[in-house]
Amino acid sequence: MSKAVLLFALCFLQVLAIIAARPNKNPFVVRGRVYCDTCLAGFETSASTYIPGAVVRLECKDRRTMELTYSHEARTDSTGSYKILVSEDHDDQFCDATLVRSSQLRCSNVSPGHDRARVTLTRFNGIASDERFANSLGFVRDAAMPGCAEIMKLYQETED
Repeated sequence: MSKAVLLFALCFLQVLAIIAARPNKNPFVVRGRVYCDTCLAGFETSASTYIPGAVVRLECKDRRTMELTYSHEARTDSTGSYKILVSEDHDDQFCDATLVRSSQLRCSNVSPGHDRARVTLTRFNGIASDERFANSLGFVRDAAMPGCAEIMKLYQETED
């Protein structure tokens, strides 16, 4: 009798392991955009442009050890948008979309604070959708474009 219970338990554990290791039928879709800060504002403005051909990397690291567990690169399309499909759940991991390189020589310096965006890639958090939207990632031009002074005036605070 105890052998039968032990055999059943071992078979049941194998089935659980197979189910846990199997990728999800519906992968996560990580979406985002890469912009060029043309006015050196430190944020997106109406003069910002989106960079086609920029390379973005999605990396996931174990929450405790910070060991890299997942990495995938993607290129932005003609609108500066990227899409990365992720078939596995990364429940106990930090996942970040990070800038790798720009396709534009005049806009290839990373904008401080806009080099990465945290993304949650688990189904155990109450989010119903498989789509995850990362904050925009940004590069900054080596010099401001003409007309930026007028644009920046729109963002200034005025005292009444």
